[in-house]
Amino acid sequence: MWELNEEFQARLSDRLKAPLPGVDAQIRMSPTPINQERFAFKERPDAKAGAVLILFHPGTGGIHFPLIQRPEYPGAHSGQVSFPGGKYEKSDRDLLHTALREAEEEVGANPREITVLGTMSELYIPASNFKVLPVIGISFSTPRFVPEEKEVAQILSADVGNLMKQEIAVKDMIVGPNIKIRSPFFTVEDRVVWGATAMMLGELLQILEDIR
Repeated sequence: MWELNEEFQARLSDRLKAPLPGVDAQIRMSPTPINQERFAFKERPDAKAGAVLILFHPGTGGIHFPLIQRPEYPGAHSGQVSFPGGKYEKSDRDLLHTALREAEEEVGANPREITVLGTMSELYIPASNFKVLPVIGISFSTPRFVPEEKEVAQILSADVGNLMKQEIAVKDMIVGPNIKIRSPFFTVEDRVVWGATAMMLGELLQILEDIR
């Protein structure tokens, strides 16, 4: 069982300072055929900057973090499961601030109760032309999450121990007119977690395996 304590915090913080798994971990959860644009984002100066927050906190049976299900809307990520996060704003000090601000807006996470431990590898999302930085934080108290009605249909609680035990499943998906992909995915509260979020989770789980 994973336990959220100061030892976990220290080991994870130290691991994030070392070279990250990066593309090797991300690509294992990438839909196929693989869109090579995801891994050439440095060549896309027009990409919008954004950040998401992976917030570890105590939960039933171990360590948890929130995911959100987006509402249905006319857009690239309608109804999908993602981390809390969003676009960098000019008023943000940096992308760490973006992640904390967006998490407060979307799920009510109090930034004053969060310690940022570090970041993972950036990932480019071709569908929305975003270059996203995953930020990892920790809270030793369980936040009282409240969904922002316009941006969050539901808050899901991801159990780290459960994710670490999951066998990677794959399914065929239709993602647009005449566009069919085969995508690895995780399952959280019976929701399919795929695409960019699953790719970030792939790197996260490799990092957690490294400190096991």
